[in-house]
Amino acid sequence: MPLTCPYCGEPIDSFVDPGGGELQEYIEDCAVCCRPIQFRARWREDWNDYQLVACAEDE
Repeated sequence: MPLTCPYCGEPIDSFVDPGGGELQEYIEDCAVCCRPIQFRARWREDWNDYQLVACAEDE
């Protein structure tokens, strides 16, 4: 499922830094509405990849 901005619904791309560890949280501004998006990344061994969730900064 593609990620979308929780404010304006615009599709977004974000890339997890593999050197950052198995659990990561970071904030990036939406390129369209400029509001802060909080990203949460968790390494999934069964996927051999990160599970990435985008939510409003205050959630």
